[in-house]
Amino acid sequence: MKKYACLLMGLFMAGALVAQDFTTYFEDKTLRVDYTFTGSADRQEIWVDELSSLPGWSGRRHRLSEVPLGGYGQVTMRDPESGAVIYRTSFSTLFQEWLETDEARTLPRSFENTFLLPYPKRSVEVEVVLLDKRLRPKASLKHVVDPTDVLIHQKGTSHITPHKYLLESGAPEQCIDVAILAEGYTETEMETFYQDAAIACESLLDYEPFRSLKNRFNIVAVASPSRDSGVSVPRLSDWRQTAFGSHFSTFYSDRYLTTSRVRAIHDALAGIPYEHIIILANTEEYGGGGIYNAYTLTAAHHPLFRPVVVHEFGHSFGGLGDEYFYDNDVMTDTYPLDVEPWEPNITTRVDFASKWEDMLPDGTPVPTPVAESAKYPVGLYEGGGYSSRGIYRPADNCRMRTNDYPTFCPVCQRAIERIIRFYTE
Repeated sequence: MKKYACLLMGLFMAGALVAQDFTTYFEDKTLRVDYTFTGSADRQEIWVDELSSLPGWSGRRHRLSEVPLGGYGQVTMRDPESGAVIYRTSFSTLFQEWLETDEARTLPRSFENTFLLPYPKRSVEVEVVLLDKRLRPKASLKHVVDPTDVLIHQKGTSHITPHKYLLESGAPEQCIDVAILAEGYTETEMETFYQDAAIACESLLDYEPFRSLKNRFNIVAVASPSRDSGVSVPRLSDWRQTAFGSHFSTFYSDRYLTTSRVRAIHDALAGIPYEHIIILANTEEYGGGGIYNAYTLTAAHHPLFRPVVVHEFGHSFGGLGDEYFYDNDVMTDTYPLDVEPWEPNITTRVDFASKWEDMLPDGTPVPTPVAESAKYPVGLYEGGGYSSRGIYRPADNCRMRTNDYPTFCPVCQRAIERIIRFYTE
């Protein structure tokens, strides 16, 4: 365990002490890199598909070599001459979730993945690393990007998708830019989409710490049209032609709504400043999904739309884990009990000091009895990350546990605030 902890420390912190001025290495443009992640449970590979340039850079211009959370992978840019880390970002993917399925044990598949990086002034080395559930490196790729390469596709200078700002707090480089995309809305349904996007925006800003820090966000609604109205529901044999090909029953889980058409998502956003993505599905079916630093996708016309979009954004933006669990289940394939999860709101107590130990009142019993939740708003409540034993959550209830709870717990609020401040300070 210590060996892997040291390796992770090297992966996520190397270069953290190297401070750079953004303009030394980068232009005010975005390098979009499209990859294909492919393989099976036994072996994974990473392939470059296409490089693109987009006007402007909406991401952070400080703390460039750091990541706020580990995720299940990272992209690192290095200066080839000095070896210095000049930019790093972390992520998780649908591909890595699929690797835990039964299908992945017998059938290789490929998944699209896209990352936004600051556009380098000189040639750089880009490294992509994928980790397994034990947080061990399982696949990696290094490649050199020459910014003068004539085959880097220029996008976002024309044919911009129609859009409206719902919240505009400042320049893209000063704020966190969130794009809300339409999925399953036809051209004639775009007014409905804008209304739904406004509800999503309002719902998000109803929760702390988003409410208090709303002046650090720009939120734009992007009217990406679909040929058909609605989205695909495989269990009903109902397939639709939509902008991003989303569907329920991901990995045969009826409520899991995702899309693997990641390039289409980013093509629809070319020319619009964005860092984080929310996709609204025009359906009354219940479901959604959120993948860290990838996207949130949620049904817009189910009665639980408001809490679900906030919950899923907790995953995709805040990197929060699910705090619910199944009685008598211990899902060690998802969270091995001898490894500390990277998500900030669940713990196996392998490295609890890195989580919310500093927030525990003196004398907090472990595990904290649910009957004493009023006395211990922050504790160590057993059950979380889908397992009833061995994984602990910080509060009896939270927006990351149930749809009817009205707030994020104190630990989740702190975690989200840290992310916001990481991006904006």
